[in-house]
Amino acid sequence: QVQLVESGGGSVQAGGSLRLACAASEDTNRRNCMGWFRQAPGKEREGVAAIYTSGGSTRYATSVKGRFTISQDNAKNTVYLQMNSLKPEDTAMYYCAAGSVGGCAALRSPFFAYWGQGTQVTVSS
Repeated sequence: QVQLVESGGGSVQAGGSLRLACAASEDTNRRNCMGWFRQAPGKEREGVAAIYTSGGSTRYATSVKGRFTISQDNAKNTVYLQMNSLKPEDTAMYYCAAGSVGGCAALRSPFFAYWGQGTQVTVSS
């Protein structure tokens, strides 16, 4: 069972940047897909970005496309989420997840079996 630990959250002003990291306890290539999700108070968890661990193809939610970039460092078993041009509506708890190929295609939480504890991102206007 893979353990996932997120880091890098914090508070920034609108227009700022943050880079989240997700450290996995095993080779991320053992999981077909790694993803980032977020959940704001009173809202459902939504998929933000995902990466196929074999090949590195990526998928993004429309709301973050062009602003967020997901990447992986296989040597460190770590997946990153670079977030630029942050907006107040990006405020949420951000979670890292490991899942199936279907997870990357759908960017939906039921396809992800393993989750981190989350890291808070707060963007002020």
